[in-house]
Amino acid sequence: MSKSRYFTESRSQRGQAHSLIMALVFAAALMSLTWFAKLSPFMLSMLMQSACYGIAVLGMVVVLGYTGQINLGQAAFFGFGAYGVAIGTTVYGLGFWSALSIGVTISALAGAVIGMTTLRLGGHYLAMITISFQQIFDLIAVNWIEMTHGPDGVAGIPRPELGTFLLSDDRAYLLVCFAMLAVLIALISYLPATRWGRAMFSVRENELAAEVTGIPTLQVKAGAFILCAVLGALGGGMYAGGFSYISPDNFNFSRAVEFLSMVLLGGAQSPIGGALGTTLLILLPEWLKDMPKSLQFIKDIYLVIYGLSVILIMVFMPQGIWGILRKLWSRPEVDEVNDDFPPALSLENASLTKNQDPHVLLKLEGLEKHFGGLKAVGGLDISVMRGTVHALIGPNGSGKTTTLNVINGIYKPTGGRILIDGVDVTNAFPHERAAQGASRTFQNIRLFPGMSVLENVMVGAQRGNNPIAPGEKALRERALSALEFVNMRHKAGQIVRNLPYGHQRLVEIARALAGHPKLLLLDEPAAGLNQTEKGELVVLLKRLRESHGLTIFLIDHDMKLVEGVSDTITVLNFGKKIAEGRPSEVLRHPAVIAAYLGDPDATA
Repeated sequence: MSKSRYFTESRSQRGQAHSLIMALVFAAALMSLTWFAKLSPFMLSMLMQSACYGIAVLGMVVVLGYTGQINLGQAAFFGFGAYGVAIGTTVYGLGFWSALSIGVTISALAGAVIGMTTLRLGGHYLAMITISFQQIFDLIAVNWIEMTHGPDGVAGIPRPELGTFLLSDDRAYLLVCFAMLAVLIALISYLPATRWGRAMFSVRENELAAEVTGIPTLQVKAGAFILCAVLGALGGGMYAGGFSYISPDNFNFSRAVEFLSMVLLGGAQSPIGGALGTTLLILLPEWLKDMPKSLQFIKDIYLVIYGLSVILIMVFMPQGIWGILRKLWSRPEVDEVNDDFPPALSLENASLTKNQDPHVLLKLEGLEKHFGGLKAVGGLDISVMRGTVHALIGPNGSGKTTTLNVINGIYKPTGGRILIDGVDVTNAFPHERAAQGASRTFQNIRLFPGMSVLENVMVGAQRGNNPIAPGEKALRERALSALEFVNMRHKAGQIVRNLPYGHQRLVEIARALAGHPKLLLLDEPAAGLNQTEKGELVVLLKRLRESHGLTIFLIDHDMKLVEGVSDTITVLNFGKKIAEGRPSEVLRHPAVIAAYLGDPDATA
């Protein structure tokens, strides 16, 4: 048995298993406390509030911790669920679960509208929009008296039934709330080990790289926002049933800030951390108020201590309380993959069948890109033949990377057309071009630094139209094949940010290969590499061309590397093509020498 025995699964799967176990332990502890401990009615209400808030905070884990999007309107979604139950049961005579379903549906629709219309902005713009949404909800809750009863709120909300059993007893209702919280913690803990979960994490780590790799980032962010809204509404509906009364004060902006504080305190990337932070922020003020007489002064300043404690934890423990606890029992990283792990297929057998068809794979027709009055690319025509290495070179500022960004969809062209394998992708999004078989690496490496090597490459393998079998097993086999091809399989379990620069470059290439590309776009792959690493890169590129017939479009300043691997070279200067042909001819062309050296009579 290998010394790395416990690395039989990816890091996300181990984390998933740990989280599920802890979720069960957490649920068992809370349920035992609820059923066996002699709790006062006040403590039962505090725990009920913790459970309901905890469900809503799980939504913040998804949207903030997993996807990296700021939401300061979660209290509004909480309110949709609560008012759905309150109005549905007291005004329209619906059953509790039917009314809750309506509240959740309305919340999901609101989340979808906000998500699809605003998530392109991101960052502080998204925060401002969600704040505005929260304020609008507050105004409606207070002023639409005919529907919400205004500041007076809604009273007499009935408890739900489970079959024929009415949950009128606080303990029984609290057990249901804790059971729901535990199930949701388990489900949200499982999410990172799925395609959607990895897509969320990749968006959080590097949104541009995720989109280019083949992740439909807008859809992923909108989906996360909708899930966040659904969880908020579930928590709000259970809260309304538990306390039988709601008013606009329960769903104002300060509540939204509380939800944000709870998830940051406990640990934004952990469902259990979110539940832990929620429980602490609800119970801590009560504990501080109940200090003994000898510590009477603490009671007088408990709010100061409470606020200061939260701030200090957030500043000095950015991963939250749960992040610190998890580090205490987590095992060290391993480099090796277990001997029991299914062997990776060779990259040849896994997919990249050599194709000798000599037709044009990438065609640029009159391509233009202007930035205001600056013409970065002007009327560029290039034809890249299938199975060749085509290099694009030129002095600094000649428009090389701009051309690659336009091909890739990062920039929209000002004019002209782009065809990949005969398909016009001029107006396609980057993830749609990835689905057509265009993979990309960057001059400045863009990986997902908080994810493992294997997870990074699996994200590349799950792009649309990837011709592999469905399921996680096929994704993992494909990712391991790509890692083995670049000789990085033994680093599959490492977190990417801990790798040296040269190894990160290889991981980025493996991620591009995992998507079964027809066309591999390499933006200065030798940048930052030493001479030994450059030599290994040349060997790697030759292997790709010779053993797979992969079409490579290459940008690099290292003329030795370019000449050593290229079949055709195109030279740009000031956004225009000045030469094209075989390396031996182009690199000695007078116009090329003049562009680089400023002297048309200079020797090559």
